[in-house]
Amino acid sequence: MKRVMIFAAVLVAAAACGGKGSASDQSASGAVSQAGGSGAATASGPKGDAVVSGVINFNGTAPANPAIDMSQEAACKGKYTGAPHDPQYVVNGGKLGNVFVYVKSGLPAGAKYDPPSTDVEIDQQGCLYHPRVFGIMVGQKLLIKNGDPVLHNIKAVPAKNRGFNISQPSEGMKTERTFSTEEIMVPLQCNVHSWMQAHVGVLSHPFFATSDSTGAFKITGLPPGTYTIEAWHEKLGTQQTTVTVGAGETKTADFTFGTKA
Repeated sequence: MKRVMIFAAVLVAAAACGGKGSASDQSASGAVSQAGGSGAATASGPKGDAVVSGVINFNGTAPANPAIDMSQEAACKGKYTGAPHDPQYVVNGGKLGNVFVYVKSGLPAGAKYDPPSTDVEIDQQGCLYHPRVFGIMVGQKLLIKNGDPVLHNIKAVPAKNRGFNISQPSEGMKTERTFSTEEIMVPLQCNVHSWMQAHVGVLSHPFFATSDSTGAFKITGLPPGTYTIEAWHEKLGTQQTTVTVGAGETKTADFTFGTKA
């Protein structure tokens, strides 16, 4: 009975938010691609073969990630070998993952890029979002999946874009959404599981990446120019650097976060 009441409340919340999605309009299929790449091959505006790559370093000792109580969601808890934690800090060997890195400025004035035809995918697995931090282009489709046999409700809480609130009560459900305006970053939350958090960077160009578990990132396909590169972390804020690349050049842009940054 408790689960039924939660489901009903979520459906009411979804309707109140004015989003286009509900359990009745989920897509049954859709092409997907992994989030976090620059997607430069699909660009319609000025592009080139310059590369900006680097590593996100972490100084000091990373704060402990909070433990998650999944005792009420046995299906999710069973997907972990140990106690699940909220992965706010992904630090391995002094390197920081889940940092969103993008070209903040420097592209030619008036440059326009068409969004890729492939979707960016976010999955709900083990009562966590995968990926947690990623990028998408304006107008590109976001494919939202429920990979858990439990009720999830994904809610976008943007400052510039139109929000949405989508109920996905069953495993295998899929829904598509798009964003219409650039925004760094759009928080994604779950009304059912308060610990579930993700963040998506919405850009009008394809020059972005997310650092992996080794802290590495690469932005490819840039035209020659001088760029402001910004790195964003959900708890540690932002940092910027300026990089000048010529045709065919690869330049390094490393960042350092942490207690001694």
